[in-house]
Amino acid sequence: MLSVVLLATTAWGQGMANGILSAPANVRPPHLENVGIEQRLDAQVPPDLTFVDDAGRTVKLGDYFGKKPLILNLVYYNCTMLCGEALAGLTSAMKLVKFDVGKEFEVVTVSFNPNETPTIAAAKKKDYLERYGRPGAAAGWHFLTGPPESISALTKAVGFQYQYDPKINQYAHATAVMVLTPEGRISRYFYGVDFPPKDLRMGLVEASQGKIGNLTDQVLLYCYHYDPETGKYGAIVANILKLGAAVTILLVGGMLLVLFRLEKAAPPRRDWERSRPDQARPGQTGTTQTGPSRTHYVK
Repeated sequence: MLSVVLLATTAWGQGMANGILSAPANVRPPHLENVGIEQRLDAQVPPDLTFVDDAGRTVKLGDYFGKKPLILNLVYYNCTMLCGEALAGLTSAMKLVKFDVGKEFEVVTVSFNPNETPTIAAAKKKDYLERYGRPGAAAGWHFLTGPPESISALTKAVGFQYQYDPKINQYAHATAVMVLTPEGRISRYFYGVDFPPKDLRMGLVEASQGKIGNLTDQVLLYCYHYDPETGKYGAIVANILKLGAAVTILLVGGMLLVLFRLEKAAPPRRDWERSRPDQARPGQTGTTQTGPSRTHYVK
């Protein structure tokens, strides 16, 4: 167990220090030479790769393409360390995003252990659907297993590198989720086991090319930019300043327009002066009485 902890912690810590989860192979620790994640942004995930879903049906990855953006994560279901943490972190993040699995986006979770079965996948799906707790998610979250050739082709296509240790019967691997466009192209990578909901939402909106989300999301995407090295969205100061300046101009322009309309609607000054009550002539003070009473002035 200690060996598993060390392998997993080393793989994760090593990668997160550089953001891309992939140091050069010649400087990686022993037994981790082939562990890491190398980004393949805009690469096409092969649609014809064959897997088996949690219901025992043979499917192709392309069956999930063409409709909605997707989240793809690679785990193995009997993992005692990082995989469970990564799935729990993804579930927690999705619970804080208003988009619903199966409605605005789909999730494809694939085991890279060729010995795991649909029965194991179904049990894992049941567990995480209960944690997620939203209706309709079962139709949009797919847990797959598959043969070695499909697993190898998929992991190479997305840059996911892992290594099996037969001594402890475990895999050393890094952790990340990938956001795919509806066509199955890699749009974003998010690393670690804790995924900021804001980043996840913006990644889905961006991958959908504006098909989901609202005006607020578009403003955020204008002000924030995805950084491939960190796998996170960071503020673009210049764009924030531009947006602030534009808002200021609109506010000032709106105030000037209101003042102009108020001035235009007000009566002319002469009419206003005429409408004022009669006043005593300069140099005179007096009181006016109505009726038969006289009017007295004092010079």
